Amino acid sequence: MGKPPLSAEDFYELEGVSDPQICPDGKWIAFVRRSVDRQANAYRDAIWVARADGSEVKPFTAGTQRDGHPRWSPDGRSLAFLSDRSGDKRQLYVIPVDGGEAYPLTDMGGGAMSLAWSPDSRQIAFLSPVDGEERAQEDSNEVPPADREERKRWEQQRREEREKKSDPRVITRFPYRAGTGYLADRYPHIYIVDVPEQRARAEKPTPRRLTDGDWVFGAPVWAVDGQSILSSRNRGPDSMDLHFPSDIVRIPIGGGGLEIVVGEEQGGDHGDPKPSPDGRWIAYLTRPEERYAAQNAQVAVVSASGGKPRLLTAALDANVSSYCWAADSESLYLTFGRWGSAGVHRVWLGGETKQLVGGERVVLEFDVNEHCLAYAVTAPDIPSDLYVAEPDGQGERRCSEVNAALLAERWLSTPREIRYTMPDGVQIQGWVMHPPEFDDQSQHPLAVEIHGGPHAMWGHTFWHEFQAIAGRGYIVFFCNPRGSDGYGQAFRDAIHGRWGEADADDILSGVNGLIHRGYVDEERLVVTGGSYGGFMTAWIIGHDSRFVAAVSQRGVYELVGFYGVTDIPRFVEAEFDVAPWEDVETLWTHSPLAFAEQIETPLLILHSDLDYRVPVSVGEQLFAALKRLRRDVVFVRYPREGHELSRSGEPEHRVDRIKRIVDWFDRYTGTGQTGEEGA
Repeated sequence: MGKPPLSAEDFYELEGVSDPQICPDGKWIAFVRRSVDRQANAYRDAIWVARADGSEVKPFTAGTQRDGHPRWSPDGRSLAFLSDRSGDKRQLYVIPVDGGEAYPLTDMGGGAMSLAWSPDSRQIAFLSPVDGEERAQEDSNEVPPADREERKRWEQQRREEREKKSDPRVITRFPYRAGTGYLADRYPHIYIVDVPEQRARAEKPTPRRLTDGDWVFGAPVWAVDGQSILSSRNRGPDSMDLHFPSDIVRIPIGGGGLEIVVGEEQGGDHGDPKPSPDGRWIAYLTRPEERYAAQNAQVAVVSASGGKPRLLTAALDANVSSYCWAADSESLYLTFGRWGSAGVHRVWLGGETKQLVGGERVVLEFDVNEHCLAYAVTAPDIPSDLYVAEPDGQGERRCSEVNAALLAERWLSTPREIRYTMPDGVQIQGWVMHPPEFDDQSQHPLAVEIHGGPHAMWGHTFWHEFQAIAGRGYIVFFCNPRGSDGYGQAFRDAIHGRWGEADADDILSGVNGLIHRGYVDEERLVVTGGSYGGFMTAWIIGHDSRFVAAVSQRGVYELVGFYGVTDIPRFVEAEFDVAPWEDVETLWTHSPLAFAEQIETPLLILHSDLDYRVPVSVGEQLFAALKRLRRDVVFVRYPREGHELSRSGEPEHRVDRIKRIVDWFDRYTGTGQTGEEGA
């Protein structure tokens, strides 16, 4: 008897690796290892360290809570990280590398995030969200009670007063919700805090805020001389977006006015600034404002003393996802998607580029210094693991295999790449995953998976959901239709103003090609997707009746109303060049809800109660229409979840979601074992 395929419940055993960080001497790499606590229905994040030569991997923190964002001090003596071990908000902690307990540096009401060490290892900058009232309290030098119990009562009283002020809730900003909650007029501001000597650790230092006003500041990074901090800042409360567009700013730590380094006059949206190690340059990511969602993010550099910026990556025609400086200050390392893969590349200030890490896989995150290059990788048979190489990409070695024991006992389907050419000459890349004991002389049910975005990229990565569906007996097909990342700017922008047109044809042409091969049962076709993939799922079954079942997840089904309830309202204007009051007809005719009467396919709608990217009201409209039309439809709402349910939702909900998808498909294809009614 062969190995059992990966199941939905195996999610509880899967672990992940992320955020590799190299210590200054290059001997150790810190990283985050995530596991699932099934009994608590929660995640456990621990910081681990691996020797760069691959000889040893060991835990650095206990992993009984959520420890993350590890950052080595420049002198290599300490490791700072964020943890929720003292409450529901993550705070800043520091632990000595040579032994000892971690000690907290912050107790911020809004928590701490995005930490960065000063060059002399004596201070740490970080972000914390605060509102005007809290900033006024800080400026008044009001000191909370020192006694622990008195402080608890003091904080409780302040929470009660704040809750009263939000009953009723008065809204003055837009958007006013994000993630899974209301913004409550809190804005992320930059703080710095001293790192005390060992003898002074019993007294928690008081962080000092460097910024003010109703602005959204990005992650701080120290200038090389330690006298200022670089960050990004949005262009004010009327920008109609939480972060977009943004400028690059410099904030002196000793006081004085904020300086705009790269601003509106340069055009576009600018963020993620990083100074070169020699202090001469500032690099940053930039993209045009017009049709911003479909634009490539590019790396630009500007002299630290001012001047005209220049683009370094325009010739790549690629959407840069992350980057960092090389130790020589003459080049940068970066990652971007290309034909389903994402490696590590190097670009020199003179324009030369070279790929250092490649292959049919995706580099998720990386770090580099003069000693080595460390990166987290996912591939069809690797959920995520740590790799290390020389700075030039040579001598690669794998430092972790966190899922080796589980995957050794499971059958995995290997994606097979296919490419096909559309009538207009555009080539589409897709993949096919076969079920266990696949026989090309027999016919099998086909499950079509559609990605979100729409400007995302699927490819050579590990897909638990796809493995679970294939393991149930389905051929799984997924592709990157027009609008996807990884194929150049023109391809990303090809669906501008015409969602559901060329992209739907790209997907269905792949389906037709598989049917033509003879091993797909045309009577057992099913389809699913999330976010934009949810839009496309509903769009396809409103225009094509061949699918016997569909599952639409957190989809955008009605673009007119979506504009006013999403936390990214400018997205609609960027994709269609219109606001609802300017051209209702265009948005309505590109909405799946407009074609509800044509939907005959049994549909399972999955949505989250606290989804403020695509609010649940959007799903309610499609459900109500189909029920009114007496169609076969079921609506499932997940409490406490937001738009990221499938990626970071509660473990039980993530498992439940996959099981419901498979059971719904089985019910209408006769495959596997059918679940209970409404499951």
